[in-house]
Amino acid sequence: MSRSIDYGNLMHRAMRGLIQEVLDKVAAEGLPGAHHFFITFDTMHPDVEIADWLSDRYPGEMTVVIQHWFADLMVTSEGFTITLNFGDNPETLYIPYDAIKTFVDPSVEFGLRFETQDDEEDEGEEIAEAPMEEMVEPEAEPETDRKEADVVSLDQFRK
Repeated sequence: MSRSIDYGNLMHRAMRGLIQEVLDKVAAEGLPGAHHFFITFDTMHPDVEIADWLSDRYPGEMTVVIQHWFADLMVTSEGFTITLNFGDNPETLYIPYDAIKTFVDPSVEFGLRFETQDDEEDEGEEIAEAPMEEMVEPEAEPETDRKEADVVSLDQFRK
């Protein structure tokens, strides 16, 4: 038995469980009100499944927006599958929770950021709840009947 409590790992599982619970509810009932999500994930994670052209275009990380149009949202204990529209090209993605770097719902100023430490001494992950001032919210678009998801690149805002 370990001689210490691994709070980082416990938080890791709890926050990923929160994302799973939210997505389960959305899969069953749809997005309520103005809620929408920006999910940034590691495209190089070994369990991520995306089209080759998407991984070529977004090597390393990608942010998807779940808002106006999405289909076939299936949530499991390990990750979720969703079909999003990329310029009138529907693509199915599988994103394991372990690949998620940020999960943001700007409609209620909620955000989670999962940070991995490159420090060899600390092999675990640290999780921080990111203040909304640090999260980047794109300018609001006028409400339309638009039926596509957007890929948002946040590279220009990184420190």
